[in-house]
Amino acid sequence: MEGSRSAAMVLLLTFVCTILCVCKNVAAELPRFEHPARGGGGSVAFLVVGDWGRKGHYNQSLVSHQMGKIAEDLDIDFVVSTGDNFYDNGLHGEDDPNFLDSFSNVYTSRSLHKQWYSVLGNHDYRGNAVAQLSSYLRKIDSRWLCLRSFVVNTEIAELFFVDTTPMVEEYFTNPGDHTYDWRGVLPVKSYVANLLQDVETALKESKAKWRIVIGHHAIRSISHHGDTRELVDQLLPILRANGVDLYINGHDHCLQQISDNQSPIQFLTSGGGSKAWRGEMDKSNVGVVKFFYDGQGFMSVTLDSSDVEVVFYDVSGRALHRWTMSKFLLSSLM
Repeated sequence: MEGSRSAAMVLLLTFVCTILCVCKNVAAELPRFEHPARGGGGSVAFLVVGDWGRKGHYNQSLVSHQMGKIAEDLDIDFVVSTGDNFYDNGLHGEDDPNFLDSFSNVYTSRSLHKQWYSVLGNHDYRGNAVAQLSSYLRKIDSRWLCLRSFVVNTEIAELFFVDTTPMVEEYFTNPGDHTYDWRGVLPVKSYVANLLQDVETALKESKAKWRIVIGHHAIRSISHHGDTRELVDQLLPILRANGVDLYINGHDHCLQQISDNQSPIQFLTSGGGSKAWRGEMDKSNVGVVKFFYDGQGFMSVTLDSSDVEVVFYDVSGRALHRWTMSKFLLSSLM
């Protein structure tokens, strides 16, 4: 009964926020969702996967299978999706069978039947972006929650989901053959300015021990797309000034960890949910590259009040890279 009430509340809030995002373009407090940590605020565990929605192809189903195993081992609280949820051009509408074919019918492990918190990627904007935000999809699969930008509060950590696609100028100035669904984000300059203001305000007001920001596009990357100039110029200064610990993204179809060269921020890419890319770019001027893998896989994050652990896994479930840090040490670097 408690789970049903919680699902109903999330459904109602999702619907209201979707309407507001489509109909208004004004600065407002980011929608917030409460996801209490286990054991009275003791610990949180979640998986991160990005760039996955290919109807099980390009090893998406294999990645899903391994995610189910790790999710069971860690007894995760939820799953984070870093965007590009449905290829190649998002969803066509609320009844698009791609939602079932690429999400519900792929992530079938019982351990993955937890809340999924998702942001939109640039491929999602190429379809009916508003459809992905619709509360109707939650009637099809109650795990699904996708908004443009929002906050998830777990008590010991707050996760700030940021809609990065409208920040990238190229999608407006040089869209090529692609058509983007910009409903709800125009005029884009005021949308981005209001969003950055909202993110900054939410970070300043946060009392959580850990602050984690999630967007689709990379701030720092040595893979195919590289750094996102607009995020480096506009978003990164806000993160540095407000004690953000982790920035997590997809977009580049790889797994990587890069340390900021001016703050304790770790840039973590988890974009290996299906089709992966080969090769890496120049490593200069991006920070300290701690890990790079150009294949399919996903990431786990576990944290308590004092420590965080990040693990990257490949398509066979093998742990490729493990990074741990105490909050005390992170704070001493600030």
